Amino acid sequence: MKRKFEVKNPDFVLSPKTGMSRKHYIELAKYLLEGAFSHVGSIEQHMSFPIVPGKTYPQPNAPDWRYKAADFEALERTFTLAGPLIHVDPKTEINGINLKDYYSLHIYNSFTPGHPNSIPLPEELPDSNYQFTCEFGGLFKTLLLMPDTIWTSYTEEQKNDMVECISKWAHHRTTQNNWRIFNIIALSFLKKYGYEIDDDLLENHLLWIASYHSGNGWYLEQTYNYYSISLFIVYTTIWNRTFGDEYYPKIADIIERSAQKLMESLPSFFGRDGYINMWSRSICYRTWVSGAFPVSFMLKNPNLLDPGWARRLCSGSLLQFVTREDFYYNNIPSLGFYGKREYMVQNYSCAGSPYLMFLPFICLALPEDSPFWTAKENDGFWESLGEDSKKVVLNNPGLVLVNHGKTGTSEIVPGKVYYDDPNYSKLRYNTHFPWEDHDPNGGTAMEYSYRSLDPRDLRGDDVNFYLTGLTVDNDADDNRKFTISQSMLFNGVIDDVVYRQAIMRRPPNNGVGYIIDLAEITIPGGVIRVDRVRLAFEYEITLGHYGLPHLNGKAAEIIQFEEDDKKVITATIPGRSLALVTYNGWDQIEHKVHSNRNAEEDESTVIFARKKCLKKNPPMELLISVMLHKTDNSEWTKEELNPIKNIEILDVTPNYSPLGAIITLADDTKYNIDFADIDGRRTC
Repeated sequence: MKRKFEVKNPDFVLSPKTGMSRKHYIELAKYLLEGAFSHVGSIEQHMSFPIVPGKTYPQPNAPDWRYKAADFEALERTFTLAGPLIHVDPKTEINGINLKDYYSLHIYNSFTPGHPNSIPLPEELPDSNYQFTCEFGGLFKTLLLMPDTIWTSYTEEQKNDMVECISKWAHHRTTQNNWRIFNIIALSFLKKYGYEIDDDLLENHLLWIASYHSGNGWYLEQTYNYYSISLFIVYTTIWNRTFGDEYYPKIADIIERSAQKLMESLPSFFGRDGYINMWSRSICYRTWVSGAFPVSFMLKNPNLLDPGWARRLCSGSLLQFVTREDFYYNNIPSLGFYGKREYMVQNYSCAGSPYLMFLPFICLALPEDSPFWTAKENDGFWESLGEDSKKVVLNNPGLVLVNHGKTGTSEIVPGKVYYDDPNYSKLRYNTHFPWEDHDPNGGTAMEYSYRSLDPRDLRGDDVNFYLTGLTVDNDADDNRKFTISQSMLFNGVIDDVVYRQAIMRRPPNNGVGYIIDLAEITIPGGVIRVDRVRLAFEYEITLGHYGLPHLNGKAAEIIQFEEDDKKVITATIPGRSLALVTYNGWDQIEHKVHSNRNAEEDESTVIFARKKCLKKNPPMELLISVMLHKTDNSEWTKEELNPIKNIEILDVTPNYSPLGAIITLADDTKYNIDFADIDGRRTC
């Protein structure tokens, strides 16, 4: 029998949008743990989930410590739910097992050297960093916030039995940035409870973390991503209140200031209904960024977010997943976004990894009279947005957030991307149209896809740096495949136009000959693209819209036509529809069915535009298109498909830049597209 969560006896007086009150959070936490404990037969049996075949760990024939890491991850991350439930009621039982007794026993066993279920000590493994460090951060973050759950119940003898293991992992090697937070949390926990630590090491980690502060409430991770919110803000704010304010107030002030700044833009990441955007890596963690909502009420200024809106978004993000049958695999959250999708997870994940998505349940550590619980739900700025769209520009991380009142969706427009990865490199990310994986045959969703038709590439060699005549070996077969942008540069927002650059090839072959200059005008329910192509040799490119999943196996309905100087294609499934309109520079519009690329279903449809240029020295061109989306079943009107009234292409702009345009919208609003000095305005 398939399972999904249902809100029983919803409280539509307090929560008219979701029906979720504090008691429903408790019910949901119990429901989710019932699935986890379906794999636990008794209080003595340690937690171990069935291994998910594929690239996630542990792989067949992996060393024993990898299996122990997976089990410890399952134990620690389910404590993300169990800890708050124990805090609320230490007598809470799941499937007849008392949670406090269970986690007290098995965490003790994990940290007691010599026990069959104990995790290895660092010196028992080759000198490297290991998953155990990550889980220590998660566990002791919860115990710093809610020590009453298990720590204060241990005897001094039991604590001393565990301290050797805790201390060795707390002091052990870590990775370069966000993982330092895990060591900080574990070291701070030890110091708080009177155990000796290396204070210089703790301060060193803290200074490193503070150095990644980038502005707008963001920190640099591998690139800019959700880790900046969930770890650099949520974990460290808990650290502030429980340790940092007392021991390291100057570092705590940096964290506090950035957290308060983050709250200004946090709601704009979410759709009107609370939907989270599938963006950046570790997407199986899904709603972990929603943990920032309850954390807002732990700040020194707890009035930065409307509490009714904060709870509405937090609840909506959880309901986005837990109410879907395909979310569950083996009775626990699947490895994917909605259902299990192998191509959407990383090899550092295991079956228990998704439980980190329940970080928002730290809300149960807030008192019952917290405004987070007592305020009436509302829709915040959405209530006055109407059918307009609003933008929030975060220059430091190079992100633009777009909220569409017409469709209730939110979009992330990324601008500082260092590599070709669908988690980061797409043109836009939408809360209600999750991304699709890359198609090397072209037509990739929400990407410019490029392939060289340069005969030198197709022969399998390349003229290195174009001048020497020397060749380097190339893979001709690979060169025939479409690739996505190798990096994305942010060039700022000028006169309400967002400028970026997609770099389509890596050095030594990128030079200045593989650039697409991007200019975007936000309109209700979509975007107008005026992109300048600077591709030096023979090429073919495609521009894809969002992918549409084939719900219940039914393909999208396609309508295609030409009118005057434009080509139009629409694609529709129940409750969602897309439109692509091309005006200038594109050869044709098409659609194709993708297999095993979409986040929701195994098959999907993508509508896209295609352009091919066989000239040895192609001219610069402007590619002008409109990309629209809907989240209802209404038909496209003539007015919706005609947002542009006039296009004036300029060979030279008033700012002395080659190839720009003046775009006049149907309401007579004018936008000047001017790429002046765009190369000098790069930030990445």
